[in-house]
Amino acid sequence: MNTHPVLHWNEAGAACSARWRSERGTPPHKKVVIADDRMTADAAYHHACEGTALLWRGDFNNARQLLHALTTRADRKPRAARVSRGGPAVVTPPVPFPQAFHLYRQARAQRARVLGMLLIPLDADYGVPLSRAPDVRLACGEAYGTADAETPASVTSLRELLGLIGAHEWRKKGMDIPTLAGRIHPHYGVFAPVRNDYIELVIAAPLPSSAPALAFDIGAGTGVIAAVLAQRGIVQTIATEQDPRALACARENIARLGFFGKVKIVETDLFPEGRAQLIVCNPPWLPGRPGSPLEHAIYDPDSRMLLGFIAGLAAHLEADGEGWLVLSDLAERLGLRTREALLAAFEAGGLTVSGRSEVRPHHPRTQDRGDALHAMRAGEVTSLWRLKAH
Repeated sequence: MNTHPVLHWNEAGAACSARWRSERGTPPHKKVVIADDRMTADAAYHHACEGTALLWRGDFNNARQLLHALTTRADRKPRAARVSRGGPAVVTPPVPFPQAFHLYRQARAQRARVLGMLLIPLDADYGVPLSRAPDVRLACGEAYGTADAETPASVTSLRELLGLIGAHEWRKKGMDIPTLAGRIHPHYGVFAPVRNDYIELVIAAPLPSSAPALAFDIGAGTGVIAAVLAQRGIVQTIATEQDPRALACARENIARLGFFGKVKIVETDLFPEGRAQLIVCNPPWLPGRPGSPLEHAIYDPDSRMLLGFIAGLAAHLEADGEGWLVLSDLAERLGLRTREALLAAFEAGGLTVSGRSEVRPHHPRTQDRGDALHAMRAGEVTSLWRLKAH
C-alpha cells in the first residue's frame, strides 16, 4: 500500500493528484489553485496568507521572481500604530525572554508557511516541466533517492526545491575547515559545519594524553569532529549517529579524507559499547521541539541528547579519561536554560569540570542588527567543557 502523502487539485475541469514531497513535514495543502506568469505578487500573497497553495504552470524564472516578491511582503515590518493628534504616545514594553524567543519562532514558522505555498511540479525522473527550468534531477536524487520505474510524478514547494539545489552545491564543492587536510562535503538534511568556532575549540583543546588510543564522537553529523580527532593523532575514533543521511554523509567524508582506518561510523543512540579515553559531544544547542526534520541539529527536545550525554559520560570514560562537551550559551541568553541547571546536571552525572575554553562566534549573523535576536547572538559564547568522572 502506498503510504506517501498525496496532493489533490482540480485543473482544466479534471481532478488531479501527485505525490506530495515536504522535507519539513508539511502536510499536503487542502486548497490549491493553478498559477502562471499572469498572477500578480499581491494576488499570490493574498492566496498564500489565506492558506491557498499556488501550483505553478508558468516560467520557472518568473516563479523565482514571484517567490522573491512574496518574501519581500512577508518580511515587511508592520506599520506603527497611529496616535491621535495631541494624544499621549503609547510605548509598548519589550517582551522578555524566553517569551520573546517563542514569539520569534512562531513568526518564522508563519513566514515559512506562507513562502511554502508556491508549488513546483516534478516529473517521475525529477525533471521540472516548466520553461527555463534548471536540471535539478541530481539534487533531487541526493535528497529523495534515485528515481526509478516506481517513482511517481510529484509536487514540492519552490522554496524547498531551491534548498535542495543549494545543498547540492554545498555537497559538490565542499567546505574548508581550519587545519583539516581536506574538505567536508555535507549532504542534504545533515547540519553543515558553517560555524568554525566550535571546531576551533576541538582543534585547540589539550588532549587527555599524548595520543589517546580510543575516542568516541557522539553525534557524528558530517563526521567533521571525528576527522579532526583523527588528524590530531587519535589512534581509533568511534563516531555514533542515528540519522541515515548523516551516517552516509559521515562515512563518505571519512573515506574521502583518508581516515577510513582511523574512524569507524556506527549506528547507535548516543554511546557505543565500552569505554574511551576521550569522548566528545556537540549536541543541538537549543532545548525545544524542532519545527521540521531539518531542525533536529538545532533543537534538542527536552534537552534529551545533552542530558543523555552528561548522565552516561562517567560510565563510558576510562579512569584517566575526559569528556568534551561543546555547547553555546545562547540557550542561557534566551532564557531557555540556566547555567545553574547545567552545572547541576554535571554534578548529578558524577562529573567535575577540569577546564573550559571558549570562543566568540564570528559568523555573519552576529553583525546583523536587523536580526530580532541580534543582541543575544552578539554576546554569545561557545564553550568546550572538559569533564572528568568523580
